[in-house]
Amino acid sequence: MTTDEYLRRCVELAAEALDGGDFPFGSVLVGADGRVLAEDRNREVSEDDPTAHPELRLALWSVANLSAEERAASTVYTSGEHCPMCAAAHGWVGLGPIVYAGSAAQLAAWRAGWGQPPSPVAVLPVDRIVPGLRVTGPVKPFDEEMRVLHERAAGR
Repeated sequence: MTTDEYLRRCVELAAEALDGGDFPFGSVLVGADGRVLAEDRNREVSEDDPTAHPELRLALWSVANLSAEERAASTVYTSGEHCPMCAAAHGWVGLGPIVYAGSAAQLAAWRAGWGQPPSPVAVLPVDRIVPGLRVTGPVKPFDEEMRVLHERAAGR
């Protein structure tokens, strides 16, 4: 699979989350060989758990199922840049690069434009929380697709 295909799956997972009543976020963990190891979507509302972010769940899954070397060689593809909680978990468990569709700064600006309240935590770039981590994003056209999903979520 390609970066676009992994990000396409992240957007699909984000749409599934939104359709399930959750916030539109989805993530895929890919091994060094290009194989999808695990995937998840946001479940904050459906599980009544504000920490039920897919990025955090993939970090926890990786600790239970992969060696430190496998974690470091894997890549997380995700619909949105990690929040500080998820970025810290990513760094602590030693996962490899992150590729995200839309940035946290983009999301904050979109939400402000729609009159939505700000995030309860600071909007920080992942590489400020995990220095030296290879991070790629935002990636077009997936950032625009995520804007549309977040706009739908804001209109509920």
